[in-house]
Amino acid sequence: MKYDARTDRYHEECGVFGVFGLEEASLKTALGLHALQHRGQESAGIVTYDGKQFFSERHMGLVEGHFTKRNVHEFLQGNNAIGHVRYSTTGETTLRNVQPLFAEYAKGGFAMCHNGNITNALDLRRRLIAEGSIFQTTSDSEVILHLMSNSKGKTIVDRLIDAISHIQGAYSLVALTPKKLMGVRDPYGIRPLVLGKLDGKYILASETCALDIVGAKFIRDIENGEVVVITEEGLKSYKPFAPKPLRPCIFEYIYFSRPDSIVGGKSVYDVRKRMGMELAKESHPEVDVIVPVPDGGVPAAMGYSEQSKVPFELGIIRNHYVGRTFIQPDQETRSLGVGRKHNANKAVVEGKRVLLVDDSLVRGTTSMKIVKMMRDAGAKEVHFRVSSPPINHSDYYGIDTPSQSELMAHKYSIEEIRDYIQADSLAYLSVNGLYKAMGYDSRSEEFPQFTDHCFTGNYPTELTDQKIFKSEGVVNPILKEYQK
Repeated sequence: MKYDARTDRYHEECGVFGVFGLEEASLKTALGLHALQHRGQESAGIVTYDGKQFFSERHMGLVEGHFTKRNVHEFLQGNNAIGHVRYSTTGETTLRNVQPLFAEYAKGGFAMCHNGNITNALDLRRRLIAEGSIFQTTSDSEVILHLMSNSKGKTIVDRLIDAISHIQGAYSLVALTPKKLMGVRDPYGIRPLVLGKLDGKYILASETCALDIVGAKFIRDIENGEVVVITEEGLKSYKPFAPKPLRPCIFEYIYFSRPDSIVGGKSVYDVRKRMGMELAKESHPEVDVIVPVPDGGVPAAMGYSEQSKVPFELGIIRNHYVGRTFIQPDQETRSLGVGRKHNANKAVVEGKRVLLVDDSLVRGTTSMKIVKMMRDAGAKEVHFRVSSPPINHSDYYGIDTPSQSELMAHKYSIEEIRDYIQADSLAYLSVNGLYKAMGYDSRSEEFPQFTDHCFTGNYPTELTDQKIFKSEGVVNPILKEYQK
């Protein structure tokens, strides 16, 4: 997930999709990627195989801008396909980094796409370059291709398993060979990957909403540390690594996944509503109306309203047609900040004590503008509630967070943040409240610990590259190492 300083919000990291043995595979993949567009809007790519050769189309921008029904039929032939939507967290935003990546091995062609972040990619990259590897991209995903090339494994499956045995971090992979579709989930299951079926054929996807759009039936989650290999004979499952506890990323429930997805057996929409309900139990001032900050704060605000018995109203209207290609305003207009994207619904908030609900507060810049917007619309009081705990630590698993020194909750107390955004009161959901919303009464050993390091500092894996950066005094490692 990538942090955008202009909006003071994170963006989702990447989405993957793959089909095997289905007619119009490329069209179904394009539809699946469209459903996953919220996970990545910088670029999109599809690779197909028709029994004789691979076809590839990779583009900057949105899925619908490049993958029309006519285009996929003309340029992406075959019944097997994989696809990817991307936000860059490692490597610059450029066409050479658009996935799926493709390589030719002695065993034949191999295409791969990746959701997540490899936390020892730099260490491995340096070793591989020293041994003679020549990299074509600045993406951490390419490390896997070179590890496979150097592997002594007899089959392509052996080589893939050997390659991932060397990597650390969070990842879900989908790969395509002339005879196989493969899916891999990291040993802790930090990044999601699901298995579906359509007309008796298997599909892999980041979220269940991508299965829904093509009419596929959800079968199960790919398990943590599992490698699945799909061929014409069916599906085989491999568990090549020592078992580790399942630790899925808590951010999938807070705001990565689409609300209509089912993640780990839980409805994302229901969990977000319960986050709002727990927040209302923990901190509820006397107010007249509950207003979500769209779109992320909507389910939590509904839960808050249900629990507090205070009316829910759309006090902020979002303009869904403001995009990156929209005409840039002059400096005077630009200073209005969120005005292009959000507008106060004056009829709802004027003369009212308003409680705003959002899913996050990173650096507070947008929150401050929204509070001011409410006051300018005539709100008597403006209270702010956040349906996740304070973000105190940076992420290295696919979330392009600001450095820890830039995180508001790391630098300042809640009262100081309240004063900065000029709200009448401010409160976050507690970590315990977050776990209660997930269906657990306490953080005991009786249930899985989620990957919640941004709140707790509890990182589940080694952070090898970060240790290198720290030892070398590197402030911006991505720019230094990957964009030379």
